Amino acid sequence: MTTTSRIIVAVASVLLLGTFIQPIWKIGIEAPQYPEGMGIYIWINQITGENPGDLNTLNELNHYIGMKRIEPDSIPELQYMPYIIIGLTILGLLFSLIGKTPLIYLMVGLVMILAVVGIVDFYLWEYDYGHNLDPNAAIKMPGMSFQPPLIGGKQLMNIYALSLPWVGTWLMTISIFMYVYAILLNRKKKRVAAA
Repeated sequence: MTTTSRIIVAVASVLLLGTFIQPIWKIGIEAPQYPEGMGIYIWINQITGENPGDLNTLNELNHYIGMKRIEPDSIPELQYMPYIIIGLTILGLLFSLIGKTPLIYLMVGLVMILAVVGIVDFYLWEYDYGHNLDPNAAIKMPGMSFQPPLIGGKQLMNIYALSLPWVGTWLMTISIFMYVYAILLNRKKKRVAAA
């Protein structure tokens, strides 16, 4: 691998740590009773309100329709995902030092697998959250689920929910493109050397 490719791989690996300083997902809520809107940010290791008190307010609203409370401490993914990200970062830095192109292919594969597994896991969490309602809830809507959208917007009674990947997800995406760019640079250098 070229020196430039190694540097790109190292920077791409460190970029994965951006998921600790920027949320990976945002779910925003708009409703007549909350015209200013509210929302939650999903981080690699926590869930926070967009504004102070948003998470508590959302939990109180959801209680009336029988949805479970969002309790970050009870979500196992928020406990082990930081270790996976740190592990991938260390692995990427190690691979940049070793400088073997097949290892960068492996890195691309690992980060992409993490992304796909993360999205599927998030969908399943949302499904459970929106479908497994408390039968003793104050408000019952037979046959209706309250699953937030995975990506995009959805009307849920008088509430509009908008779910989008956030800055942390884009940092991971940029990281993948940087790995691929390092591979392409290396291929180009080999072709030029072989000519």
